[in-house]
Amino acid sequence: MKKRKFIRVLKKVIIALLVLTSVAVIAGIFIVSKVQKDGAARIVSLEDIPKDVDAIIVLGAGVKADGSPCDMLVDRLKTSIEVYKESNNSKLLLSGDHSRQNYNEVGTMKKFVQDNIKINDSKIFLDHAGFSTYESMYRAKEIFKVKKAIIVTNEYHLPRALYIAKSLGIDAYGVKSDIRNYKGIEVYRQREKLAQLKDFFYALIKPEPTFLGEEIPVSTSDGRVTEDKTS
Repeated sequence: MKKRKFIRVLKKVIIALLVLTSVAVIAGIFIVSKVQKDGAARIVSLEDIPKDVDAIIVLGAGVKADGSPCDMLVDRLKTSIEVYKESNNSKLLLSGDHSRQNYNEVGTMKKFVQDNIKINDSKIFLDHAGFSTYESMYRAKEIFKVKKAIIVTNEYHLPRALYIAKSLGIDAYGVKSDIRNYKGIEVYRQREKLAQLKDFFYALIKPEPTFLGEEIPVSTSDGRVTEDKTS
């Protein structure tokens, strides 16, 4: 008798777990689809970029051991230069990881820009604490006071960046930076689905990033104040 009762209870538990799992999977698919769709709707071609933005936000990627940018980062920067040429007096906001002295994404990004286009240093702003896409967007809004922007990053990554930006109050448009095929891109695309799920909830809760700090509005400030004075 006890054995039958145990089996009945076990069946109910298994059914409940299956139902919860199914609901979680369906909800996850819906969330990823929403982030992808809403973000993708804000992607434009180079010819159609708005001209009146506060900043062109370039999101960081890996830097090699010799200090040079990885292929993805090179292409993001090359694309941002093309966007800059098409825009009207926009500022560049280079956002990446500079959490330790021997790893400086934004310093590498700035050098690449300076080596490839003539641009006044005052127009280049560095966000040294862009440790994630969410943190880059949050700091763009709260530290650099960006209200309208063009975001430059890879196609797989762009919808999430745009979705976050919109949720934080930035009127953002995106330009894809894919110029070549990238090693391991399928892995990045799979990971992106989990990141979209995570940042959907971040966009709802809006937690503060690792660092905030004093406001440096791109519209009224000189980008040179964001240079690393210790290097």
